[in-house]
Amino acid sequence: MPTKSDAAVLPGARASARYVRISPMKARRVVNLVRGLPAKDALTVLKFAPQAASDQVYKVVASAIANAENNERLDPDSLLVAEAYVDEGPTLKRFRPRAQGRAYRIRKRTSHITIVLESVVATPARPAKAAPAKAATAKTTPAKATPAKATKTAPAKATQAASAAKAADAPAKAAKSTKATKAAKATKAAAEPVNDDTPTDAPKARKATKTAKKAATKKAAPAKKADSAEEGTE
Repeated sequence: MPTKSDAAVLPGARASARYVRISPMKARRVVNLVRGLPAKDALTVLKFAPQAASDQVYKVVASAIANAENNERLDPDSLLVAEAYVDEGPTLKRFRPRAQGRAYRIRKRTSHITIVLESVVATPARPAKAAPAKAATAKTTPAKATPAKATKTAPAKATQAASAAKAADAPAKAAKSTKATKAAKATKAAAEPVNDDTPTDAPKARKATKTAKKAATKKAAPAKKADSAEEGTE
């Protein structure tokens, strides 16, 4: 069974402040803010923390960074706050007089603040795993099909543009043709001679022709009857 001594120990440094005149409960609130953070980030957090114990913890973290840089020759950017804890120190007992001759005890607590830093080297990023062969072929097949679609759609778009242009030119051509036909009719009417003998009233002339045809048919009918009678007597 592996023990603590058998485990690989990362390079690092530590610093501690003993007999700090602050209660452990108040110091632990601040220490919990920086545990697990990079060393430089921990300094910035402690610099702007509103708690009274932040100044004392800031000094301890800065001392640990200096120990790692000067004694262990470590890069400050690679340091991480691995451990941060506060132990209770001796308590100073004082008394204050109260009513009726009583004495109330005042406890002035102390703390031992300890910060442990470790140098963590950034691990190189792992290369992405190659996709299976089937997935690669499935991805490449649509890429081959896309140029064909593009070549098919290009002539279709060209034909649509040509048809649209023709449709736009059609009204102008139709207007030109109608103007040309009207002009031709006008020229023909001007070239034809005008007959003065033609009657001006066309309906009257039609009625006259109809009455003449009826009279001719009536005259021809008695002659046909006479001829048929002569044939019957013979």
